[in-house]
Amino acid sequence: MQERIKQELYSLAESDFQRFSSTLIPGVNNMLGVRLPKLRLIAKRIAREDDWRMYLEQRENLTFEETMLQGMIIGCAKADLEERLHYAEDFIPRISNWAVCDSFCNDFAFKKEERERVWFFLQPYLEDYREFFARVGVVMLLSHFVSEGYIERILMRLDKVPCEAFYAKMSVAWALSVCFVKFPEKTLAYLHGSNLDNITYNKALQKILDSRRVDAERKMQVRRLKRK
Repeated sequence: MQERIKQELYSLAESDFQRFSSTLIPGVNNMLGVRLPKLRLIAKRIAREDDWRMYLEQRENLTFEETMLQGMIIGCAKADLEERLHYAEDFIPRISNWAVCDSFCNDFAFKKEERERVWFFLQPYLEDYREFFARVGVVMLLSHFVSEGYIERILMRLDKVPCEAFYAKMSVAWALSVCFVKFPEKTLAYLHGSNLDNITYNKALQKILDSRRVDAERKMQVRRLKRK
């Protein structure tokens, strides 16, 4: 099965896309150059098959796309949440770049009534000092929890993410910009009294200013908050 899928990925690879994408993802030297929509189609197909668990057992000589594919399969596999969280727990330590992290988080589907269970699952990652463990926690929050019922809890958690690595900090800034778009008053109030370090704080402001979904009046308020 692994060899069949590997050959399929090679057939879909685009050299120009590979060269371009490689410049955006530091440290990745095993990328084929397969576009995300095609990977998602393959993941959904595998997730409908009985032997998707067998594919997740593969560890040796995986390309960038194969690793990403495994994360996507966990997100959409036909299994109960607890089993998929078990696979997620096994997969997360193998995440070593922002692209695999973000695709895994964005594609992890669950039911509304399962939200609190996923929130509980994420808490150790939000408290982790390792770069991509922390980023998984934060990107899961911004992908699935920015809502009326969770906004206060999200802002409190983002204020206390201890990891100081670059991609963890940037995920916090990104998450705050998403919070601001959906809940500007609450996020603005938080920013006035946040405990964020200056780099993360100012990066969050910049991402808010870069958003096309924030009006000019709000952006003027945000500009006044910049720390020197």
